[in-house]
Amino acid sequence: MKLINKYLILLCVFVCFSCNYLDIVPDENPTEEDAFKNPQLTERYLYSCYAYIPNPRHATASLDFLTGDDVVTPWEHETFGKFAQGNYTPSNPYINYWHDLFKGIRQCYLLKENLGSVPGLSDELKAAYDAEADFLIAFYHFYLLRTYGPSILVKELPEVSSADSPETMLGRNTYDECVTWVAEQLKNVAGRLPMRRTGLDYGRATGVAAMAIRARLLLYAASPQFNGGEKFKSLYSDFKNPDGTQLISTTYDPNKWVTAAQACKEAIDWARAPEANYDLYAADVNTLPNYPEPTDLTQRSLRFTFVDKDNTPEVIWAFCTKESSNSDLQGKTIPRLSTTAYGGLAPTLRQIERFYTKNGLPLDVDPTYDYVNRYDVAMFPVEENDINGEGESLKLNMNREPRFYAWIAFHNGYYEVSGEDDRKEFSYAPIWKRGKDKKYKQLVQFMKTQNMGITNDNKYGTKTGYLNKKGAHPGTSASKSTGFKVIQYPWPMVRLAELYLNYAEACVECNDLPEAKKYLNYVRERAGIPKVEVSWAGIAELTQDKLREIVHQERLIELYLENHNFWDIRRWGIAETLGEQPKGLSIQATTITEFAKPVSVDVQRRFIPAHYLMPLPISEINKNPNMVQNPGYDE
Repeated sequence: MKLINKYLILLCVFVCFSCNYLDIVPDENPTEEDAFKNPQLTERYLYSCYAYIPNPRHATASLDFLTGDDVVTPWEHETFGKFAQGNYTPSNPYINYWHDLFKGIRQCYLLKENLGSVPGLSDELKAAYDAEADFLIAFYHFYLLRTYGPSILVKELPEVSSADSPETMLGRNTYDECVTWVAEQLKNVAGRLPMRRTGLDYGRATGVAAMAIRARLLLYAASPQFNGGEKFKSLYSDFKNPDGTQLISTTYDPNKWVTAAQACKEAIDWARAPEANYDLYAADVNTLPNYPEPTDLTQRSLRFTFVDKDNTPEVIWAFCTKESSNSDLQGKTIPRLSTTAYGGLAPTLRQIERFYTKNGLPLDVDPTYDYVNRYDVAMFPVEENDINGEGESLKLNMNREPRFYAWIAFHNGYYEVSGEDDRKEFSYAPIWKRGKDKKYKQLVQFMKTQNMGITNDNKYGTKTGYLNKKGAHPGTSASKSTGFKVIQYPWPMVRLAELYLNYAEACVECNDLPEAKKYLNYVRERAGIPKVEVSWAGIAELTQDKLREIVHQERLIELYLENHNFWDIRRWGIAETLGEQPKGLSIQATTITEFAKPVSVDVQRRFIPAHYLMPLPISEINKNPNMVQNPGYDE
């Protein structure tokens, strides 16, 4: 029998937090036959089935993390940069999820086939492991659909040899066939899984996670990209199997939105059930007393939403792999300290302008906001010092909603993180310290030669004059003497706020506007902005079209930097923004007036219609006469 791939085992050794299921280091590299000799080896084999989940926060090689229109970084020489630059092709796709996900599906089926022969494995564990395998099979199919569109449905363990495998010899099922089957599998398995897991099992499959992924799948299936959107009719009109089967329907079906809305509501009901009891995260004065910043409770709730590893009422399913170095998310985003921390993960001006005003309105809509002069310079009010900002800054950075201040660092704003250094050019020097005991928060300034500005030794600094704070734990630190110390936490694969926004979006498309506003307001209220009816009173009527715009913008704000932007702008049919040059502030400036001028960022950008889906590796096309390439990728 084929040996279990050593690489997959290595993927499983990164244990963190209270999660135990990835802490698997077999005594030796067993064969598949060896894996089922006793319950302990079988448990390890089950855990290795999770290893095919793509790392969603891999800051060098994740497909959907740093590749949307919301951020830009100085690391585009790394693998992920090829997707932002539009340089991926069938001959060089850079990331090959197609092959790896089918391997994961096969491994799950092998587990299911062998559970009955494991000596000493209880019937209860057999049923539990079987359910987890079914969840992963469905999830891997979902990932294939999201990435490549129509896939191959693998409904049972295939016979595989070196010359014959399911992904090489079968043709693609239609997108709708795939969605129907995967949604059915997820609903069926949900009742066989625990509603929630904690402690050592945190991160393993649950019934609520199954219902949530099902809801997301059906939301995608109802969206314009896969439901007859005008932009996609010509792109997909000739997308057919060799037998003439149309792979993606070009006809709009409103019932898909009805199905999506029902699935989203079912997922919410599962999440809010007493035995699951998921809720939106809310901080209070007693939350994480060792990390006192930010002090504003709304900002605090937002900043700690999913980084509070011991209190995760909102995170429905999490990815439990450690950040392994300062080249991962937190090391790339917290304020710089030589090579210990880089401070280069920068929101684009497009994303900066997406965040609302303090009144919960878009910048160009709020009559109290000086939109025309937003790039002028002004002084922060004294009462906002040590909370939002101090001294001179752009008007663009003032009178904004709490999510902006919780997740974005800007000129003369704050970054809640600690550390020490005696060099004034680094943001951990005493002159930059703010907050309680002058220890837990840094003032950041982004003009050239300032503590976050461009210097000769800072080629990895921000390219836009802004810096991301989302996902950076305020307890993470960088120090001249002790180096980079990261506070680990599980990365959210699904959280309750997404379910609320999924449901709101589906309700809008079903023209159930009161229900859409109800669930949209749950997210807005936690964000510290008025209900949508209050914000828009006297501004515009909340029609279906207007509420669609609002829900889309709300999603691009709330789920910023959580692996959604890359997919959402595609399914909505607006991904041409990825081909536009990102903009930032004039980071080479030495005066604030010059710094406040928007400029194009010097990075390569390219987007063509083919990029709405990822290309299948050319090797799969060449060896399988039944396989057709995604539209626009013919070589």
